[in-house]
Amino acid sequence: VVSTYAPVGKTPILKVKLTKDHLSSISALGIDGELLIEVQEKAYDSEDVVRFLENMLEAVEGKITIIWDNSPIHKSKKIKEFLKSGAAKRIHLEALPGYAPELNPTEGIWNWLKKVELKNRCFSDIESLKQGVIEASGRLIEREDVRLGCVAECKYITS
Repeated sequence: VVSTYAPVGKTPILKVKLTKDHLSSISALGIDGELLIEVQEKAYDSEDVVRFLENMLEAVEGKITIIWDNSPIHKSKKIKEFLKSGAAKRIHLEALPGYAPELNPTEGIWNWLKKVELKNRCFSDIESLKQGVIEASGRLIEREDVRLGCVAECKYITS
């Protein structure tokens, strides 16, 4: 249930200026609850995904298994070249089935951000939205229980 400040019996009307502003995100969640999130004001392309993977290689020690969806961007020539250039020594990729958000722990992260951290928030522009997502992500870093719950929900690890 969401409450509003409209007079009783009056449907609230939000006036939104239509723009082509765009905010995209990419994230990774480890089975240990380690979370990496990045947002940018344009759609992600192959170069952006490679940059994120490079950042992940710097942030995470040892071998990494990445379980991701079958997005065309994940199968691009640039990703394949990146792996062939030596990244495949540490990165192993596994693709999720066609539509399986219940197997993707980062779906739980984004649900938490949208339905808890950013619930009932209205942002005036793309920059304030970006700042709101960054701040909400920072608060989520403090919530190990939520991050580990997202991993447990996908049943990749058993106790």
